[in-house]
Amino acid sequence: MTDLFIEDKIHDECGVFGIFGNDTTDIIDETYLALYALQHRGTLGAGIAINDNGNMSVVKGFGVVPEALPEKELSRLKKAKIALGHVRHTTASVANDRTSIQPLLMRYVNGQLSLALNGALTNYSELREHLHRGGAIFQSNSDIEVIAYIIAQERLETASIEEAVLNAMDKIKGAYSMVLTGGRYDERSHHQNRTEDFDCGIMISASHNPFYDNGIKLINSKGEKMREDVISEIEKYLDVEPGEMVVIDDEGVHSYKNNCGGKTSLCLFEFVYFARPDSVLDGMCVNIARQRAGIELAKEHPVEADMVCAVPDCGIDAAIGYSMQSGIQYGVGLVKNRFIGRAHNNRKKHAQYNLRIKLNAMKSNVQGKRIVLIDDSIVKGETSKHIVSMLKKAGAKEVHLRISSPPFKHPCYFGTDIDSTDNLIAAHKSIDEMCAEIGADSLGFLSINGLHKIADECKIDFCDACFSGDYPIEASRQSHEDKYSKKL
Repeated sequence: MTDLFIEDKIHDECGVFGIFGNDTTDIIDETYLALYALQHRGTLGAGIAINDNGNMSVVKGFGVVPEALPEKELSRLKKAKIALGHVRHTTASVANDRTSIQPLLMRYVNGQLSLALNGALTNYSELREHLHRGGAIFQSNSDIEVIAYIIAQERLETASIEEAVLNAMDKIKGAYSMVLTGGRYDERSHHQNRTEDFDCGIMISASHNPFYDNGIKLINSKGEKMREDVISEIEKYLDVEPGEMVVIDDEGVHSYKNNCGGKTSLCLFEFVYFARPDSVLDGMCVNIARQRAGIELAKEHPVEADMVCAVPDCGIDAAIGYSMQSGIQYGVGLVKNRFIGRAHNNRKKHAQYNLRIKLNAMKSNVQGKRIVLIDDSIVKGETSKHIVSMLKKAGAKEVHLRISSPPFKHPCYFGTDIDSTDNLIAAHKSIDEMCAEIGADSLGFLSINGLHKIADECKIDFCDACFSGDYPIEASRQSHEDKYSKKL
């Protein structure tokens, strides 16, 4: 199975979810729906684990959620209060490794652990070698198994699973989010959901409003928008800080901030592509940030044109912003086939064939016009080349390509599938050379400074290493090669 139009995109490796319910909560259904909402984070595998009063079981498989978790398999899971969910993406070299599909279920001397992880460890190789010399036997080459072993070891020397996790966090390095449930039922579920009694609700505004009025708003019991200081306090409560461990049990919500206070580096590419447009990151709505990227892009790279259009769906928000700033009319230049989804591609494998299945040019809209084409990023450049060619064959007079992120020049070692410069066109060619190869009439990228402006309300620092080469922590390419280029 393969997605027909993702070969030239950067992929975040995973998405995780945890829920602590009550006697009336159908946690299987809730987790299943949550994984659908996280599907963009990974399409190669999915799984659900439950904790039934200390007895754990897991269902998982290859593919998107309905493929990996058919009803026949889900029916094997018992009613419980705790569930973990995971969707998976990884590099091609381990794409068919079933042992790496999460959640992971581990049995050890103190009981059981179930874990799910999004992210990557930068000291994976050293930790694995240390555990290997201590007698650990690994079934996969995934980070989560290394973490599970460390937590299990710490649990033998500590009074609680909470203390074991905190000690483990002192040993592991990298960028990750993790959910886990362990031991007996009363040893709690660790995840990022919180429940409290708030005198409030939400309002979702209509899309015809100006972009800065769109999104989800908190309202009080009278239907009035809450004061900004109240909203700020609620958002602080809802957000899990970097380094924070949140524990949920029958007694409520508990927070451990032993590992907070260090340097923080939120991935800027979350705002460009990874996150769903309706997500809120550190108080910043993603779709607003993407529209701002388009506004900044129009300021940095203006051009005389007749229409702004987007590569659907990833370029739409930025294209709207570009249109607003430039005054150039926004229109539909490309139509996406909404009925393809994931399917077997038993015929040709090349990008042009896949693109023709996925997209078509709107000839009546682009013929004879100068087009500004907005996309979120360029990786290999093959997809951009074929889209530009498609628009010109449909009669576009000019195609000016604008990218709402800087050139992607450097590997990412913190949770994406780009661990080298081999397939990064911007790492080997100048912008003029890229423009000529793609066949556009002009090419412009958002600057790094411009990208930082789109989320300036965020209070934490950002990682822009994939654009700048400035990594927030030391990262070893060898560690990635150990995991993904060969089986250990």
